[in-house]
Amino acid sequence: MVKPAYIFLLPFFITVLGYSTVVGQKRATPPDWHTKVGAQSKPSKTKEFFVNDYGGQHDGITLNTEAIQAAIDDCAKDGGGIVRFQPGSYLTGSIFVKRNVHLRIDSNVTLLGSQDIHDYKVIDTRVAGIEMQWPAALINVLNQENAAISGTGLIHAQGKPFWEQYWRMRTEEYEPKGLRWIVDYDARRPRTILVSNAKNVTLEDLEIQQAGFWTVQILYSTYVTIDGLIINNNVDGHGPSTDGIDIDSSSWILVQNTDIDCNDDNFCIKAGRDADGLRVNRPAEYIIIRDCFARRGAGLLTLGSETSGGIRHVYATNIQGSGTKNCLNIKSATTRGGTVEDILLENVKMDSVGVVLQINMNWNPSYSYSKLPEGYNYNEIPEHWKTLLQPVEPAERGIPTFRNITMRNVQIKGANRAINVEGLPSSWVEQITLQNVSIEAKEAGKIRYSKNWNVQDFKLEIKDGSVVAKQHTANISL
Repeated sequence: MVKPAYIFLLPFFITVLGYSTVVGQKRATPPDWHTKVGAQSKPSKTKEFFVNDYGGQHDGITLNTEAIQAAIDDCAKDGGGIVRFQPGSYLTGSIFVKRNVHLRIDSNVTLLGSQDIHDYKVIDTRVAGIEMQWPAALINVLNQENAAISGTGLIHAQGKPFWEQYWRMRTEEYEPKGLRWIVDYDARRPRTILVSNAKNVTLEDLEIQQAGFWTVQILYSTYVTIDGLIINNNVDGHGPSTDGIDIDSSSWILVQNTDIDCNDDNFCIKAGRDADGLRVNRPAEYIIIRDCFARRGAGLLTLGSETSGGIRHVYATNIQGSGTKNCLNIKSATTRGGTVEDILLENVKMDSVGVVLQINMNWNPSYSYSKLPEGYNYNEIPEHWKTLLQPVEPAERGIPTFRNITMRNVQIKGANRAINVEGLPSSWVEQITLQNVSIEAKEAGKIRYSKNWNVQDFKLEIKDGSVVAKQHTANISL
């Protein structure tokens, strides 16, 4: 498999020419904790366990779940090593990587995800902000330490049937019944890689295509490195909720040298939603995303909408993008709660973007707010429906807080809108810093319920001649 040229060019631009050449600005200034992120160890044993010795077939038709799992289990029992495949294509359902195991998918190997949801074991997990039972991912690292998944081969999740199932359920059944808020949880679709309750995990040099749902979810984990991934979910269509990388209530995470083309959030940070997320109350924090590329998708860097446990200490730098819906996208709802703070996005260059700075505390009401329609008996509905219907008490706990958010050394061309900031009357967005930011856009946009902005060297080139409209603002000079 030949990687796209931009993967090879990015390290050259960064190392030889410096950030100033990539985005026309100064070299990045990382936070003092930046050296502590990422996996602190990797599997070291080199003994090899070939899936084919356990009955694995490389015909792309035979289901190999048991053979792959047997090789992983024997490798773990032996104290660790490398699980490998002979050249070919291997169809599989959920597999579970264990402690000290390095699952290697070489350049002449394709791992194919089963298109039968029954081939994905149902586990206790968290999906889109709530804890519930849901199918495991194609590849899972659950409750393990010191594990790795790498190789320049291809993981093709074959998720298109799950996309079609979702749209059928949503448009033909759920939306007509007033159930838009729950269809994303009832339409069960497999993630591609799940790292959950794990420590010291490395994902490296993989190409992943056509996720059925989220591509990579890092959940309740610490010290994880994601390096050199190519995620292309817009293969043969545009799948719903095919996020690229979701860092979910996890800490000390490093994402670098990764290129994402998807149909939802590219690089996304989450921390639980509503009453269930407030109960768990686990933040996403100490996260670095650097030297990456965002293509189609809902946001180069998205925070939320699951903000209940808090999102803080996030540093994203030297990122390029093209055709992405938003540059920095921060979203929540009045039932989410949590605080988003200490966010720094710098050294960014993008073109053909939707909105450059998108902040919304009342995002997507038809999805965000749960209401049981008439005709349903509460005692007979599924447990995860009840979880989403549980009210936040007192209601004030559900009001989110956004503060201390910085965009520095940012150049955007071909945007539809420069700024769209929507706070709440009860919670103003505050302490926004825009430093050395240049935006070329069709329209300027608006700011509501926000205060105390620090704006330095901010340049707007607006094609329709509009200026940023301000309503209920204080101490903002644009």
